[in-house]
Amino acid sequence: MIRAKVMPFLRPRGNLVAETIALIDFGAGNLHSVHNALKAAGAEGVSVTSDPERVRKADRIVLPGVGAFGACRDALAAIDGMVSALEERALHAATPFLGICVGMQLLADKGIEFGEHDGLGWIGGTVKAMKPGSAAIKIPHMGWNDVIPTEGHDLLEAGEAYYLHGYHFEVADARDILAKTDHGGPLVSAVGRDNIVGVQFHPEKSQAYGLAFLKRFLEWKP
Repeated sequence: MIRAKVMPFLRPRGNLVAETIALIDFGAGNLHSVHNALKAAGAEGVSVTSDPERVRKADRIVLPGVGAFGACRDALAAIDGMVSALEERALHAATPFLGICVGMQLLADKGIEFGEHDGLGWIGGTVKAMKPGSAAIKIPHMGWNDVIPTEGHDLLEAGEAYYLHGYHFEVADARDILAKTDHGGPLVSAVGRDNIVGVQFHPEKSQAYGLAFLKRFLEWKP
């Protein structure tokens, strides 16, 4: 599949300018790249924040994450009031929410990586180590691979995105799987329910596909 280059001509339009996007800073995310990608996709009100009160006032929330599941969960929980602010906005106020990579995995009930750790429990399932079926399958899963939607969703389109992960989300309810990919077998590429979406791929590294995905998220009205 031929990948188009990043499209710098994307500009904010309509109500995107007036909205506030809270990009959660808990010391475990690729914040600079995600921030730049959101701006390139049309967002002007991006606030990189570790302040729960700013999260409570945000129109949209993005939770990135890079690293081990347990360390990321502990870092998020260490910010006084952050988890409750996220739950208040995403679970009760129906604020559009996007989790990226480990930010998506944290939606699970638990993660098994250097021990067993509780997740946020928003999407049922467990994050486990990927087990290659043959020596030809490299772990971590790194590089470009397909995004294959499992059903119609406003945010997910078929295409190719950039992945970097050694653990995968085993989802309890297949209805919560929005897209899959294949790396020595099927893997969950995106999960979601109602106003909550998480993606295993990195939209900020996925060039034109990633920018188009983020633009749809910024315009999404679940």
